[in-house]
Amino acid sequence: MKLNAGSVTDKLTETKAFYTEVLDFGITFENEFYLLLHTPGKQNEISFLLPNHPTQQPLFHKPFNGQGMYLTIEVDDVDKIYKSLKKKGIEIKIDLRDEPWGDRHFTISDPNGIGIDIVKYAPGN
Repeated sequence: MKLNAGSVTDKLTETKAFYTEVLDFGITFENEFYLLLHTPGKQNEISFLLPNHPTQQPLFHKPFNGQGMYLTIEVDDVDKIYKSLKKKGIEIKIDLRDEPWGDRHFTISDPNGIGIDIVKYAPGN
């Protein structure tokens, strides 16, 4: 089984630029109403769909409202990613920190308001 999370958004252009330029995702597939991206290494994917597209069923028409969704991206060197994003001028929503349970992470958000927690998990987590 494979999971591909998706979001309905009218910001396909901004979303594509953010994920490819800021987070180095690749494009798996795209057309005028759908964008499928993959993480570096092609291990995971995320998709974005234009709202109210006539080829899609009504269930997939309403756009994401910018609240109540987050992604977690696990990395080997969270400090390196943090410095790189700061250098690119990306707004950090939650600054780099160590949690009592050992995880080290920080948070940004994409153009749709989706929170992205970038984390180095503590050993055993």
